[in-house]
Amino acid sequence: MKDYGIYNVVGGVVAMFSLLSGSLSNAISRYITFELGRGDTERLKIIFSTSVNIQAGLSLLIMLLGVVGGGWFLNTHMSIPSDRLVAANWVLYCSLLMFCINLISIPYNACIIAHERMTAFAYVSILEASLKLLVCYIIVISPFDKLISYAVLLVIVAFVIRLVYGLYCNRHFAECHYKFVHDKALLKQMGSFAGWQFLTHTSWLFNTQGVNILINLYFGVALNAARGIATQVDAAVQQFVSNFMTAINPQITKCYAIGDIDNMFKLVCRGAKFSYYLLLFFALPIMLETDYILTLWLKNVPDHTVLFLRLTIIGSMLNILGNSLLTACMATGNIKKYTIWVSSVGVLVFPLTILAYECGSPVESTYVIFILVYIAVLLVKILMSKKLLNFPPVLFIREVLLKIIIITPFAVILPYLVIVLMPEESFERLIITALTCLFSISCVIYLLGLSNSERTLIKEKAILKYRRFLHK
Repeated sequence: MKDYGIYNVVGGVVAMFSLLSGSLSNAISRYITFELGRGDTERLKIIFSTSVNIQAGLSLLIMLLGVVGGGWFLNTHMSIPSDRLVAANWVLYCSLLMFCINLISIPYNACIIAHERMTAFAYVSILEASLKLLVCYIIVISPFDKLISYAVLLVIVAFVIRLVYGLYCNRHFAECHYKFVHDKALLKQMGSFAGWQFLTHTSWLFNTQGVNILINLYFGVALNAARGIATQVDAAVQQFVSNFMTAINPQITKCYAIGDIDNMFKLVCRGAKFSYYLLLFFALPIMLETDYILTLWLKNVPDHTVLFLRLTIIGSMLNILGNSLLTACMATGNIKKYTIWVSSVGVLVFPLTILAYECGSPVESTYVIFILVYIAVLLVKILMSKKLLNFPPVLFIREVLLKIIIITPFAVILPYLVIVLMPEESFERLIITALTCLFSISCVIYLLGLSNSERTLIKEKAILKYRRFLHK
């Protein structure tokens, strides 16, 4: 468990460089998707090659900063047991290398997503998950240091996935054949877009990895392990929602590119609503059976992990509601005011956490702060979407917020009765709770959470699949 806490907090130091890479990555995704929507193949080729140049240069910069600055911070300021300092340095350098490999993959990933080749994306994701599962098995039987082995093997996995993405894109997309270009106007446009995105990523970084370091400084590495476990479970759950938004984001950007604003508004609302519904299917059984699930997985559950996980999931359910609004605003390319307002409100999590810890508040107070601040962030996103896109806030309130406020308490009733009637934790209760959640959420969403057109579409799809099944 100590090694897990070390990996989580040292990896967090590397993740801090995402404030440099994430802003440019969003710019690359936006410009590739926008030009694909317009159908300009030659412009696409220039954007792709420029993107590869940017990411390669950025990788060298991050590697240099990480080795010098990250190594200094790790060895002089972080709370790492002396007997694990060598392993922690291995984790730092391997994490940097893996980060840079993933960075160079971004233009290729963006092309796959922009072309909506979700089958290929899914297959590569399955391969990546399988390789990581193999890594877990190897470190169990490895005679070498477990932490070092884990870090090195993850670098190998990242390299294999990078090769797969590159080969697929070179074979299927004309724009993915790299050639050196130097387009000053394009660099200026992407740099301006990325510069404002820099603020958003800085804010998010302070609220996640920054808070992780605060927990390390105020409470020690044991609570980093608890936070790391909660974050890992939440990330696994959110991956399903992320895949859904990966499919819908290009459609939102393409609608803006061709001027189909009304359809874009519908996609924004559906993206927010169905992201929440999808997350609810996983979040509700986990929140009701948190103790048993963690015990089944870990045997010895670190203190505070249960509460951390529940609060993390609540925060995630709030945060995902604004993701489709973000995509729509990014599609405009004019994100200066949006970024200033959203980042200024969002970054409050970090200073308020410092204030809370200095006043002697418990470690979990940062999660409560995150939830309250991101309620305010969602309101800011709605107002800024109105300013940038003339997006009607009433539409979002009616189609998204009111529906999730109605369906959530009704969806909880049946699963909670299972917990009350079966007070003893067991695998049987876990299965019954999960199935009850599936039934309850499905019924409530169908009856209260969908529009008439959405219900009609589901009926038609269900009838069509049933007829196909009968004719097999």
